Amino acid sequence: MRVAFAGTPEFAQVALLALQAAGIRLPLVLTQPDRPAGRGMKLQPSPVKASALDLHIHVTQPRSLRLDGKYPEDAAEAQRALAAVRPEVIVVAAYGLILPRWVLELPRLGCLNIHASLLPRWRGAAPIHRAIEAGDTHTGITIMQMDAGLDTGDMLLREAEPIRADDTTASLHDRLARLGGRLIVEALELAACGGLSPQRQPEVGVSYAHKIDKSEAPIDWRRPAAEIERRLRAFDPFPGASFKLGDEVWKCWRAEVVDTSGAPGDVVRLDAEGPVVACGMQALKLLVLQRPGGKRLSAAPALQARPWAPGTTLATAID
Repeated sequence: MRVAFAGTPEFAQVALLALQAAGIRLPLVLTQPDRPAGRGMKLQPSPVKASALDLHIHVTQPRSLRLDGKYPEDAAEAQRALAAVRPEVIVVAAYGLILPRWVLELPRLGCLNIHASLLPRWRGAAPIHRAIEAGDTHTGITIMQMDAGLDTGDMLLREAEPIRADDTTASLHDRLARLGGRLIVEALELAACGGLSPQRQPEVGVSYAHKIDKSEAPIDWRRPAAEIERRLRAFDPFPGASFKLGDEVWKCWRAEVVDTSGAPGDVVRLDAEGPVVACGMQALKLLVLQRPGGKRLSAAPALQARPWAPGTTLATAID
């Protein structure tokens, strides 16, 4: 089976490598254009492009796939590349571009998407973050037949993955990436023999995982401690959760809920593992902190040079 692949970040890279390891023919990869990154802001290839080049797979990087859009020359080049390899199916994983109808209808078996949730819950851009933030006990991977809607296509395969009490977006992302790689190989094997059974998504239980924005990073100490603790994990590694101490902006990466109370944002006591800060309901013991310009550290060494005294107030982020 000839498979074209469209993806960009590490999540997609894992799937690409799983397909290659399974012996699936991959004549073409589509990925986002190189972006500036690092201290020197030099152009860097996406993880998918880096792996594709290592595997000697042809890569094309259109800025858009819309023939009537802002970059019609890019879309036309991608169209020629796809026509040349005549894929029977296109596998899509965190690609980052909307696929117009001409792409969806080009392969005989259509386009299969690896989505990091159990659809129809958490359609959209940030399903891993939002599942942790919401306190879900499990999520998973759905292999979906793509249509013109936003993650609305028929479900082909689904498998659940528990969300652990200490999961961050980073740790859950890695497990789901591996699961997605395994399931897409299974889906293609079934597709080759006509063994897939599409199921329409239920109309009940639809939710949307809106893109994470930096503006969500500030901690509002008036919120319940359990809610803030989930957001710390959901926003790790990006964008982190921040608060103000005087004129400095700190980050907190890990905390645990403590059954005590006080004025939101006030340090009510200092435990050996870290300061206990009152929230709108209960409190948080801050376990991993990051000073401005510093590295993540356990709270004790982070505060060694300048310990916080009980009664210190951490600024409420939302006034």
